[in-house]
Amino acid sequence: MTLARSLLVLPLLCACNQAPPAAAPAAVPSTPAASASATAPVAAPVAVNGVVVDHKVEALDGSTLDLGSLRGKALLIVNTASECGFTPHYAQLQELYGRYKDRGLVVLGFPSNDFGGQEPGDAAEIREFVTSKYAVDFPMMAKVHARGDEIAPLYKTLSEQTSEGIRGEVRWNFTKFLVDPEGKVIARFEPPTEPMSEELVKAVEAALPKG
Repeated sequence: MTLARSLLVLPLLCACNQAPPAAAPAAVPSTPAASASATAPVAAPVAVNGVVVDHKVEALDGSTLDLGSLRGKALLIVNTASECGFTPHYAQLQELYGRYKDRGLVVLGFPSNDFGGQEPGDAAEIREFVTSKYAVDFPMMAKVHARGDEIAPLYKTLSEQTSEGIRGEVRWNFTKFLVDPEGKVIARFEPPTEPMSEELVKAVEAALPKG
């Protein structure tokens, strides 16, 4: 994890009233002599910039969405929750979608109960919540696991098959992945980054399909 992303972990967890995970103990190096003489193992190559549009996902209404049908558009993929300190981001996600959907942006919401149990509702409850409270009309998907042993294939691509600076386990609700029109993940924004922030809006504008 980069320094910038590390500094974001504490505030995002506090915002959702969750204690940060305990830090892993630092590795103890071998003796200087052994370290100097040892040859570092060669890591297996990591598949980077996995093509997101190769996936098919289930929508909130139970239908199947082939992300290949969105090839040529910019995507903002967000794991959402209804009871999180970041839940008001729904309003800005809708604003962002409303501003740029005619220029080729699609926002995709993926409810997940993985983080603090803050998305307990079923599909009907989630739909009622997002439409009545935030007037969401961007596509909402069925609940998924965004991390762990049952991680959804899409989120495995997002968190494991992407480049350094993007790759890494999703840590909390409202992590945002930006995908270019070719289907490749080009940016990641941690939960505290608001959808209408200058940083994210500029990235979206740069990713929009040309012409």
